[in-house]
Amino acid sequence: MLRVNKTQILTIAFCLFCSCQFSSGIGKNHNPKFKVIAFYSAKNDKAHISYVHEANRWFSKIAPKYNFVYDSTNNWDNMNPDFLSGYQVVVFLDTRPDSSCQRVAFKKYIENGGAWMGFHFCAFALTPSAYPQNWDWYHNQFLGSGQYAGNTWAPTTAVLRVEDRQHPATKNLPETFTASPNEWYKWEKDLRENPDIKILVSIDSTSFPLGTGPKLHEIWHNGYYPMVWANKNYKMLYINMGHNIIDYDNHTNKELSFTFNNEIQNKLVIDGLMWLGGRK
Repeated sequence: MLRVNKTQILTIAFCLFCSCQFSSGIGKNHNPKFKVIAFYSAKNDKAHISYVHEANRWFSKIAPKYNFVYDSTNNWDNMNPDFLSGYQVVVFLDTRPDSSCQRVAFKKYIENGGAWMGFHFCAFALTPSAYPQNWDWYHNQFLGSGQYAGNTWAPTTAVLRVEDRQHPATKNLPETFTASPNEWYKWEKDLRENPDIKILVSIDSTSFPLGTGPKLHEIWHNGYYPMVWANKNYKMLYINMGHNIIDYDNHTNKELSFTFNNEIQNKLVIDGLMWLGGRK
């Protein structure tokens, strides 16, 4: 008669548990629904750098759950046709491609049906600055926003209003929700006048005054400010969020807020990404 002691039983049970866990992980990654490549620079501004590192951690964490592959790179020379052909969704976490070859490759990728999600600073363009408006297709046609025209300061939360609750990215959101702290941007062009742009989320009037200063023009008291939108001619989604609070005032540079500590806002990003990746 075969005798098995308690230690052997526990060992067998542990091995079976590990085997199941390992097999489950392989199953999720073996046949992903789509692949995402995120480009970033993560230079200069500590608030944007904090956000980029947080985003890379968060996307990597949710990828197995939603069955997609998430890769990231700070090598913008990877913005070429061969590299991009391996991905269904491109994400810009902070900046944008600057060389002519990179820009041609990205435009071709988008026009051939590739999908894109962009955050916060990737839409920034201001002449003169380190990021001048020298790419008309991207800023005027693709994004439709033109140049940067100002921002709120200091970074604060805001109540956002969902303008379109039928779009796949926003259909599961409430009518209004409170966003994570952010530096909110406004733009040169009025997106409401562009028939190609579908505004999905904007600042709700209950947010005013928005910003704390000390500069008066960085406190908004009224106006209309789109924060999330799509372009009907492309598979794209721009999301203005992407600026964490850093303790600049006390010179500690400590991270005081995180963009992805917000379940409702995360639902917007996840549903948007599933739509871009071709999943319901």
